[in-house]
Amino acid sequence: MPKSRRLYGCPVEFALDMLGGKWKTVILARVKERPMRYSELRRTIPSLSEKMLSQRLAELVDTGFMRLEVESDGKERYALTTGGRELTAALQALYEWGVMHGRAMDIKFRSSPTLPH
Repeated sequence: MPKSRRLYGCPVEFALDMLGGKWKTVILARVKERPMRYSELRRTIPSLSEKMLSQRLAELVDTGFMRLEVESDGKERYALTTGGRELTAALQALYEWGVMHGRAMDIKFRSSPTLPH
């Protein structure tokens, strides 16, 4: 959670403090599609180190955006909580902005991004 009784300049500053940089939003964007196991996240975000992934997942669980679920076969996967699902529209807007402006700047992506119709 955010620093106790910290005074924020505006709600955007608070939101960015909760999301804590680039990797948390990238992880949330992946898991918003479907719950994922740690190994799946590692494969879909290859530029993120194992240590950083573990740290960011723990922080996302601590802040209440994600939870660790145990499947019937005993394997664990990460899923969005209600609070995490509330970020879906904001994450989608960032994705769409990235697609539109990335293409305009001739940016290359690992996968072929598409804008919803």
